[in-house]
Amino acid sequence: MQDAQTGPRRSDLLARLTLSALEQLAEDPSCWREPMVHRALLVSGLSVLISSLAVVENGGA
Repeated sequence: MQDAQTGPRRSDLLARLTLSALEQLAEDPSCWREPMVHRALLVSGLSVLISSLAVVENGGA
């Protein structure tokens, strides 16, 4: 499993990448027609959630 230092960094990175992708999608709404966009956002969101839960379980360290 991940150590306490790696988990938060990865979730932070994934959150930033997801927000960046959403900003780009806001500029070009036609991208939402692609099923891969929905899958990518779902996977990245779940990854952030799992990493965040690991941090909470470890006492926020």
